[in-house]
Amino acid sequence: MDATQLNRLRWRCRRGMLENDLILARYLEAKGTQMSETDVAALDRLLDLADNDLWDLLSGRTEAADAGLQPLLQSLRRA
Repeated sequence: MDATQLNRLRWRCRRGMLENDLILARYLEAKGTQMSETDVAALDRLLDLADNDLWDLLSGRTEAADAGLQPLLQSLRRA
């Protein structure tokens, strides 16, 4: 992933909910440059969600209907 894509993702990860902000920022800091195209696409889909829905997924309160998001959600939860 190039610097422009990473900066765009960092900007999109800035959320209205601090908990989401912290998890997403920590994940991008650790894995941002190593993300595959599949990971980037999955993260884009997650970032389209409302903050409360995203938090429910990140905290494990709900599971994603899209099975393709599960590997990324597991990585985010470990971050």
